[in-house]
Amino acid sequence: MRSASFMRPPEDELVYKVGDKVEVNCDHEDKDAQRVRDWLKGTVVQIEDKLIAVQFKQNVYLTDGWMVPDHILWFPFDSCNVRPYESQRKKQSLIDQIDLDKLNLF
Repeated sequence: MRSASFMRPPEDELVYKVGDKVEVNCDHEDKDAQRVRDWLKGTVVQIEDKLIAVQFKQNVYLTDGWMVPDHILWFPFDSCNVRPYESQRKKQSLIDQIDLDKLNLF
């Protein structure tokens, strides 16, 4: 069997579950009520055969300019506009949070 060559290796398929936090590249309002196209945090609320539904707290818009009243956009599973959400702040381990200098153990 002949091996196929790839420009890059195929990516592992992401599996989303209801309640997962994701980021979506979509048209939405920023904090100044200006319409922008950028990554926005949302929550997966429904999963169908080949689609996922993501709900947002901010107003979101379709590409033709209409505001989506229920704040839910649908995307195919393999969409490049959806990615898992990663927190902006790093979580410290419990050991790193303890200041050993202030404990005065001796």
